[in-house]
Amino acid sequence: MTTVTVSTSPAVSLRVDAIVIGVAKGPQGPVLAPGAETVAEAFDGALVEILGRLGVSGAEGEVVKLPSPDGVEAGVVLAVGLGEAVNSGAYDAENLREAAGVAARSLAGMGKAALALPVETAEAAQAVALGALLGAYAFTAYRTIGNAKAPVGELTILTDHRGHTSAKVGAQRATVIHREVNRCRDLVNMPANDLTPESFAVTVRAVGEEYRLEVEVLDDKALTEGSFGGILGVGQGSANPPRLVKIAYSHPEAQTNLAFVGKGITYDSGGISLKPVGFNEIMKRDMSGAAAVFAAVAAISRLGLRINVTGWLALAENMPSGSATRPGDVLRMYGGKTVEVLNTDAEGRVVLADALVRAGEEKPDAIVDVATLTAAMRMALGNRIFGVMSNNDDFRNRVLDAARRAGEQAWPLPLPAQLRKSLNSRVADIANTGERMGGGLVAGLFLREFVPDGTDWAHLDIAGPAFHEGASYGYTPEGGTGSAVRTLVQLAEDIAGDRRPTDDHPRRTGTV
Repeated sequence: MTTVTVSTSPAVSLRVDAIVIGVAKGPQGPVLAPGAETVAEAFDGALVEILGRLGVSGAEGEVVKLPSPDGVEAGVVLAVGLGEAVNSGAYDAENLREAAGVAARSLAGMGKAALALPVETAEAAQAVALGALLGAYAFTAYRTIGNAKAPVGELTILTDHRGHTSAKVGAQRATVIHREVNRCRDLVNMPANDLTPESFAVTVRAVGEEYRLEVEVLDDKALTEGSFGGILGVGQGSANPPRLVKIAYSHPEAQTNLAFVGKGITYDSGGISLKPVGFNEIMKRDMSGAAAVFAAVAAISRLGLRINVTGWLALAENMPSGSATRPGDVLRMYGGKTVEVLNTDAEGRVVLADALVRAGEEKPDAIVDVATLTAAMRMALGNRIFGVMSNNDDFRNRVLDAARRAGEQAWPLPLPAQLRKSLNSRVADIANTGERMGGGLVAGLFLREFVPDGTDWAHLDIAGPAFHEGASYGYTPEGGTGSAVRTLVQLAEDIAGDRRPTDDHPRRTGTV
């Protein structure tokens, strides 16, 4: 596992394999970012000219390796692009995260490296540390052959004496968050033959014991006794029975109670409404919401935030068999509502509904659910942005603000009243599917039916960014990304400190 330390030593004197410096886009060509001063001196002032001749512009994602000159202990200088130059030297946190992530991926196979990037504040140090640590991720649990390079072993963030303390604080927080984001990534990347509802619950219990968190696991017998018809209905076609897992963190000085609810379909075949060829191969990812909730609660506990947070993981495997729920069946949900299942591949909202009602019984101040819920969301927002719906515009804006500052792309979406009637059932209280056009919004409307009146609620549909099928970029790897973990942690931190959304970005109204 890659580690991060902080040092005030001059970059050129460190015995490391590589030194990373930042390069930005200036009006006349590449510009060195703060932190690169001693390295530039070692090049006798010719570093900018050399970079220009190599075609380096300082654009985001750009990276070039140079042999170090005499006087530099490291063998390699790695220049990474930061985007547009800023006069203040205070680069955007996400630019720093992305640049550090690109650098870390480029450093694979090396033992030690120093990051001489702009880290004038704790936020900047945290951004550099987190981007680098997330960029160094690799999922190798199932590899027994091949020569893939190991992630860089040790990273040292360089700062001056004035910024040493704040840099250490930022790096420590980044270390906690990256480990939990990577825990989420590992779970999402695990194949479904190893990650079942039962084994997922066992993992949660083990982490709960490690961090002294309250964990309660309802197995299929307890779910039957409790009348959790949604979770049972989705899971009844599988040889691996479902689970509902509660993991709770409490702080003695907390003034607010949050509930996070995660969709945990450990494999989604679509059930009797079987997915077509080409859509099944990555359906192990359909538990990404539950993994995000689990990881976020663990991170919040490790950070010691003054807030109470309870995570609810609705775990099931959606399979076709003689015992599976059929299209047209009616399920009696936890709390008593009945749902006509018109499409067994719209199963995520069904398990979430049970968990939302159960979470609401504990009267939290707000509920946030997270799910890879609809293909419609990917069609609407692409593969890098998750949608946010809510029954309260102010709360939705708070979630969006947290996502923005955490470095995750999110977009507000409405809950149009006219679409609700498409969920009407001829035989039950509500159907699990409705109008196809705007399907992601219809799913949000379905979930809203199971949220207690008067409770702030937000729905995060992470179907796009939860699993990355293309080549790695920035600090985003192939496979599981850990989407929404940072947003949930940032939201909890904001609420614990009663931080309200800032006005330095446009607010949008998403409810109609």
